[in-house]
Amino acid sequence: MIQLIVGNEGKGKTREMLDKVNAEIKEASGNIVFLDKNTKHMYELNNRIRLVDVSEYDFTSTDEFYGFICGIISQDHDLEQLYFDNFKRIACVSNEDLEKVLDKFKKLSEARNVRFCISIAVSEAEIPAAFKDDIVVSL
Repeated sequence: MIQLIVGNEGKGKTREMLDKVNAEIKEASGNIVFLDKNTKHMYELNNRIRLVDVSEYDFTSTDEFYGFICGIISQDHDLEQLYFDNFKRIACVSNEDLEKVLDKFKKLSEARNVRFCISIAVSEAEIPAAFKDDIVVSL
């Protein structure tokens, strides 16, 4: 299952994600990982949430990022949720490939029973029709 938080740049998607993940950890029985482009929000996250600064890794394609995510999932059998802040940037996704990439990540999420919460810097109108029902927050 994937959940999308969408809105143009500067609309508050990161704040929504931080609030959501900090609320979710209170009820979680497994692990939660938050992927971000830096460590700026480290102290805003509950200390039970693992922050991964993806800028430490040199992704040049969506396939490389996908492999990285598969590695995280394969190493943590108690993983419940993955949060992706600024998805297009950290996953090297163009607007043209967004639907294909979201579909690939949705299948991974369902196959491994790990929920993905993804923030994407696009308006709700730009989200492919197949993923409109996955939008939980539109700013």
